[in-house]
Amino acid sequence: MDEDTALWYRIADLLPEPASKEVKDCWQIGEQECGLGLLVEGLLARQVPIGGADRAQISVLAEQWGERERLTPGLLRCPGDSAPAGVRLLDGERDEAEVVTGWSEPELADLVLVPWIGCTRCGRVLLRAHTWEPWDDFSYLAERYVISTPDCDAALRIFPFDSVGEAFAELLHGCPEA
Repeated sequence: MDEDTALWYRIADLLPEPASKEVKDCWQIGEQECGLGLLVEGLLARQVPIGGADRAQISVLAEQWGERERLTPGLLRCPGDSAPAGVRLLDGERDEAEVVTGWSEPELADLVLVPWIGCTRCGRVLLRAHTWEPWDDFSYLAERYVISTPDCDAALRIFPFDSVGEAFAELLHGCPEA
């Protein structure tokens, strides 16, 4: 079993059978978007407590498959498991989710950065970097992913648009406090 399949199966196993099997079947037939919807709906319907790292991982998977915006409200309503977690999802925390602008890095200069996932150990933040659109909102898809300092005033590492999994792994495993 490859790493992506193992991750999908581990997340699916947050649900009891047969719901877990349905989510796994979606992976097998290439219906990841449907599987993520079934996962979040199942977690909510059964009030399954999930940890901060799992909540963030589901958000990352939803981002990879273009479903983050649709699934985030449900994901935020899932009960927590009250266990300490190395990361936490910042979506929905208005004060911490304010957009950040004015960075000096040339590749970020014209982008709006949105705090997304925070490291609870060292305070670093994973941000999504979006284009500001003419309709006065940021773009649906992120242009880059950025790991920043705790106060979100400097980029520690910048990832291309197709590297959300790598960016999240760096936030999790590259923490200097871990």
